[in-house]
Amino acid sequence: ILSYNNLTRLDEGSLADLGGLHVLRLSHNSINHIAEGAFKGLKNLRVLELDHNDISGTIEDTNGAFTGLENLSKLTLFGNKIKSVAKKAFSGLEALEHLNLGDNAIRSIQADAFAKMKSLRQLHINSDSFLCDCQLKWLPQWLVEKELQSSVVATCAHPESLKSKSIFAILPESFVCDDFPKPQIIIQPETTVAVLGKDIRFTCSAASSSSSPMMFAWKKDNEMLHNAEIENFAHVRAKDGEVMEYTTILHLRHVTFTHEGRYQCIITNHFGSTYSNKARLTVNVLPSFIKTPHDITSRTGTTARLECAAEGHPTPQIAWQKDGGTDFPAARERRMHVMPDDDVFFITDVKIEDMGVYSCTAQNSAGSVLANATLTVLETPSLIHPLEDHVVSVGETVALQCKATGSPPPRITWLKGDQPLVVTERHHFTSGNQLLIVRNVVLEDAGKYTCEMSNTLGTERAHSHVSILQSLGCRKDRTTVGIITIAVVCSIVLTSLVWVCIIYQTRKKSEEYSVTNTDETIVPPDVPSYLSSQGTLSDRQDVVVRVENQQPNGHIDSNGMCQPDAGRCPDVEAPTVGCRQPKLCIGYNKDTWKTEDVADGMLVPDKTGYGLQVVCADCSGSTDSMNLHIYPRDSEFYSESLKNMDNPYPSTLSSKERNRKRGAGTSLLPPQPCNGVASGPRMETDGTLYPSNHDRIRPASTASPL
Repeated sequence: ILSYNNLTRLDEGSLADLGGLHVLRLSHNSINHIAEGAFKGLKNLRVLELDHNDISGTIEDTNGAFTGLENLSKLTLFGNKIKSVAKKAFSGLEALEHLNLGDNAIRSIQADAFAKMKSLRQLHINSDSFLCDCQLKWLPQWLVEKELQSSVVATCAHPESLKSKSIFAILPESFVCDDFPKPQIIIQPETTVAVLGKDIRFTCSAASSSSSPMMFAWKKDNEMLHNAEIENFAHVRAKDGEVMEYTTILHLRHVTFTHEGRYQCIITNHFGSTYSNKARLTVNVLPSFIKTPHDITSRTGTTARLECAAEGHPTPQIAWQKDGGTDFPAARERRMHVMPDDDVFFITDVKIEDMGVYSCTAQNSAGSVLANATLTVLETPSLIHPLEDHVVSVGETVALQCKATGSPPPRITWLKGDQPLVVTERHHFTSGNQLLIVRNVVLEDAGKYTCEMSNTLGTERAHSHVSILQSLGCRKDRTTVGIITIAVVCSIVLTSLVWVCIIYQTRKKSEEYSVTNTDETIVPPDVPSYLSSQGTLSDRQDVVVRVENQQPNGHIDSNGMCQPDAGRCPDVEAPTVGCRQPKLCIGYNKDTWKTEDVADGMLVPDKTGYGLQVVCADCSGSTDSMNLHIYPRDSEFYSESLKNMDNPYPSTLSSKERNRKRGAGTSLLPPQPCNGVASGPRMETDGTLYPSNHDRIRPASTASPL
């Protein structure tokens, strides 16, 4: 029992050691603040009495004040000036059976404020100040449904039409929100981060349709601020002439860490109090360096060390940059190391590309600070490209390049023969003396040239020998060799092109000559069918066709002309025609036939005797006429004909050739007489070589000599 002890607050964990307690009486104290979690640890508590205190703020706004009392069955809050009940005011009291809210001028109860108390069997409420608007519509229905209305006395104070009426006697549709006499927050205070020593202010605004006087208050961590600097003012809302807006501003001057916490505004009038959200104030301290990086100078291959450390609230984070960016050559090559515990930044095996400005940034939520340090890397002078020797002729220009590197940049000096170079109007230098140009060289310019590179770390030398020739013809440098090589290559290419053109023209002329001296007579593949249709061949005869466009009864002279045989036709002067060399024979009996260059153009079977009928055409005296001969397949015809032949061999054949042909067993067909005119049928205008129906040549008559 702790009643009548003038207690003012219950802090978190203040009752944690009373875990076996079953009944706790705290009535008739001045408790105005119960921290969230103040009853944690009292798992066995069954009865809690808080009558006649001032814990209205706990019930109206605080969430979780009764957390940890999961076995509590009875809670009395009689006479605590409670004006409203928040939705989560009784969170954690699922086992509660008896709740006493009597003697409190309750005006509003948020929806489902008692929904978590599943075991509730008795609820005491006694108030005639209820604001019977649409937000209270749920309460009478829920009380009737849970059968708790017997111990509830609740009458309306607003609106005027429902004043003094019991909430159970009002129809549900009568609970309307035509106005809002209770203040409503329209501008919430905002969470703020402040820098130590700065001024801060929190703003909170509310609106109400009632003309009831308005009171303003501020809390910090659920405790009233009695001596705070508060500025209040009110004005009429422009669009709603009957609505008043009220604004309260809390000023905090030169904030320190003691100002940190959660701030909340409470705006109250006759119809109740409205609590704003809780805005947190965080006081930070700008970072300040306790270790600042300094400029350093390192030689290549050594280790560079930079230090940076800062303090602030909250603790600042350290970040590094190089030349304003995050591209570190040392990091790419894994030569950079950061030691967070020692606040040290290392670069091992320092190189020229590591040189630059390094920035250390310390940052927290209050702000950031920056410190710079320059890393200078020293390197002895060295040549980027070695010097080359030169051979030039008198009157030409020579250029000597000495491209050097080093840190700091080396100073270049030119020597000739270990003596300072005597500069004339023919000597020219580029910026930094890295290029020496000598125009119109003379024999005296020959010798050894030395490039001397020096900086604070040392001096290096490089040499180049210049040789001067009397004339250009004696030069044997690479330029002359290149010119000669190009000339030889061009000559070879041009010669090859000329030979290609000659070969191409020669082949082209050969092809034209071959086409001009060739006359091929194309015989249709259906020769047997054609001749059979003309009555020349029997149905089952095989045919061989030979076409010659050669002058008959003549021989081929050495000049390629066909000369007439004077012995055959003494009375006829045969015209001279060009010999057509190709002779075409087509056979359908698959036997091999041999073509002889005889004057009458006959076919002679080769070693096979007489196998089938033959159709032969030979050239007459005119180029547009041809002789066509058809010979029967019967071998007796040839025997009979040979007996009657006076001159079986042409006059153009020698006796030796005749003996050779006889020895081979070859029989010749009788020659056709030459009377100076074409003995065969006339060719048709369409160029065909075959006789028409009116010019049929029968084998018997054709084979007989005239």
